[in-house]
Amino acid sequence: MIDTLNIDINKVSSSRISELDEDNLVFGKVYSDHMFSADFADGKWGNFKIGPYGNLSISPANATLHYGQSIFEGLKAHRAENGEVLVFRPEANAARLNKSAVRMCIPELPEEIFMQGLQELLELDKQWVPGKKGTSLYIRPFIFATDPYIGIRPSETYKFMIFTAPVGAYYSEPVNVKIETGYTRAVAGGTGAAKTAGNYAASLYPAVQNQKSGYHQLIWTDGKTHEYIEESGTMNVLFLIGDTLITAPTGDTILNGITRNSVITLAKEWGIKVEERPVKVAEVVEAAKNGSLKEAFGAGTAATIATIKTIGFEGTDYNLPEINDQNLSSKLMRALNDIKTGVSEDKYDWIFKV
Repeated sequence: MIDTLNIDINKVSSSRISELDEDNLVFGKVYSDHMFSADFADGKWGNFKIGPYGNLSISPANATLHYGQSIFEGLKAHRAENGEVLVFRPEANAARLNKSAVRMCIPELPEEIFMQGLQELLELDKQWVPGKKGTSLYIRPFIFATDPYIGIRPSETYKFMIFTAPVGAYYSEPVNVKIETGYTRAVAGGTGAAKTAGNYAASLYPAVQNQKSGYHQLIWTDGKTHEYIEESGTMNVLFLIGDTLITAPTGDTILNGITRNSVITLAKEWGIKVEERPVKVAEVVEAAKNGSLKEAFGAGTAATIATIKTIGFEGTDYNLPEINDQNLSSKLMRALNDIKTGVSEDKYDWIFKV
């Protein structure tokens, strides 16, 4: 138990837990009883509170609404067979939040605020962590500017919040993706490595247009030449070509995915050859044509592992081999889920117990 913060806790008068239907959880539609908040003012973080989940009141001149100074994270808590609540790699999320903060001119958040706020919130809302297979409690920490000021400069005040949502699977089936070579998600020197709201806003239009053609997600390419694979809309992308697992290196245009890092760690432990290097679109397409592309999958918090069924490129769809329980992506999914739910040993100290 971290004992550094004085958190003002105001519990709900009546829980909404009776409304929770674990058999019909839609991702991002149902929210737990409480939320944690902290404010940055006069050069320091304070005003730590947990209160009922509810709407916020902000000025129409709120700086975030006009200039997008906002960052966020996503992580999950799982219910172990013995009833414990286990959170997967929260310290990594706290560290990445601060990397985003630096890029977006937001004051860094001390890890103890992130961790104790998270722990206290989850202790209060433990009952909201679902226990059915394939379910989890999605956790959304975020920071946004709060100055009521119309002028382009970093805000002087901010709010940090955490709320949670019981969720089912993000993708219910293998996904179809299209390699995007017209629109650009991020460019060198931009904000692609930060988990900031504007990155996602900019990606919506091309994603929606391609969803009309049956693609669940886009695979983004580099903004300069569109010759190299970068990442997908909700996840990093990995390719098993021959016996080698290949993925683009993280940098200032690619988010440093925590699930991606976990996948690479496990694959190397299993003796699989892993290459983190620039991946040419032409290489992936040729591998799909000649059959050496054995698997392609996304790795991210929401989906964990999202198997790719079809890759579209320049008007042609390339169908990948069907996936079974013995494929690498299936094994990785099981291994990660077993660690997250306490079935397997936590060799890497990835689990935080509430």
